[in-house]
Amino acid sequence: MSEALDPRLHAFRPDLADEGLRGRVESETFVAAVDRPVVQGSAALRASPSPEAPICTEVLFGETFRVFEDREGWSWGQLATDGYVGYVPSAALGDSVGIPTHRVTALGTFLYPEPDLKLPPRAALSLGSRLSLGDEVEVRGQTYRLVDGGGAVVAAHVAAVDAPPDADHVVVAERFLNVPYLWGGRTCRGVDCSSLVQLSLMAAGIEAPRDSDLQERAIGHPVDHAGAAAHPGDFVFWPGHVGIMIDGEYMIHASGHHMAVVIEPLAEATDRIGQSAGPPTSRRRL
Repeated sequence: MSEALDPRLHAFRPDLADEGLRGRVESETFVAAVDRPVVQGSAALRASPSPEAPICTEVLFGETFRVFEDREGWSWGQLATDGYVGYVPSAALGDSVGIPTHRVTALGTFLYPEPDLKLPPRAALSLGSRLSLGDEVEVRGQTYRLVDGGGAVVAAHVAAVDAPPDADHVVVAERFLNVPYLWGGRTCRGVDCSSLVQLSLMAAGIEAPRDSDLQERAIGHPVDHAGAAAHPGDFVFWPGHVGIMIDGEYMIHASGHHMAVVIEPLAEATDRIGQSAGPPTSRRRL
């Protein structure tokens, strides 16, 4: 009965599976998800319920995590934003999901206990985090938005969820320049190659999968990567890697070689990456 479903994007184990997969996979038990909000600035989503397990990605404040199992301090489930499946610490999740009214548009900002920048922040928030916000208040010349449930954020660092998105994913990606490389990272404190692409596209109002192989199948349409000139915004893919062209010659990417988000000539990156991964496999354009 089981079909070839990607376990990164479908919640199933031999003992437990998403009720929505009944009839498509074999499992001892099927359960419906319980939606819970992420209430920490970010939390690692891991491949197994252990702090030593590899980080697959990160969940951000205000995102919804669809929980199928809560056991011994770990919640197994699926991130509603991109469908990624794994384990997050149960302590990172709240009890009920509200309706976010705003999203963080700054590369990073802070959630303060009160509208006062001198107070120790409750959490560090990153681009794409979601909040339910109330009134504006001004304190010593700085304007804040009050957070439903307590706290405040700088008003200039957020926008309504229905506000026009950033128009150019390349400009968003360039804001991450020099951010450290972090395998599985998805915040302004650390990103990997595919999260840089995902976050930049999401800020531009375009949904994207999490991993580079998924992105290579889903983003835009293929163009001739051997002969045609690169355009700004093109995505260049290698096995296990992706970068974004900023013009016809230079690419921005989160580089494990440089351990940071860097801009470098595509030709130089191709020569170096080719030594381990081979030549580019495709180029795609929105």
